[in-house]
Amino acid sequence: MSIDTPPPLIDSRLAFHEGLRWLVGQASRHTTRTLWLVDRDFFDWPLGDAAFIGAMAGWLRLPQRRLVLLAGGFDAVPNRHPRFVNWRRDWSHAVSAFVAPEDLAGRLPTLMVGDTGFVLHLFDALHWRGRVGLDEHAARGWQDEIDVVLQRSEPGFPVQTLGL
Repeated sequence: MSIDTPPPLIDSRLAFHEGLRWLVGQASRHTTRTLWLVDRDFFDWPLGDAAFIGAMAGWLRLPQRRLVLLAGGFDAVPNRHPRFVNWRRDWSHAVSAFVAPEDLAGRLPTLMVGDTGFVLHLFDALHWRGRVGLDEHAARGWQDEIDVVLQRSEPGFPVQTLGL
């Protein structure tokens, strides 16, 4: 997959993961300051993949970067992606996580959006169908929709869990 050419249409789980990695690479090269990751539960994301985490860390090392996670819930993340949970502790100053209200949580798209116009949208998670690429108009629309949900959302997925 070329650095500057987006991957083909998403048609498999592997293509979804490759598209996410491609988009993070583009974010690093195109001064993307904010990435929004949206999903119901992030179960099928490659959050535990060392290459994906490395790419995210490389992007977050750049100045004034912010990663925003929005989910219906993060219950599956600690067991499914323990490497990501540990990584997030080191980046808690730049990573925010929010839980959507119950009435919106079930309708969250599977989406990664950058503020420089890069978008990955998995519109059919059952059959792994989606698109990834540069679409500034779509990115602005998704950012507006995400903002509406974030306004009603609560912080979630704490970095440290308190226990007795």
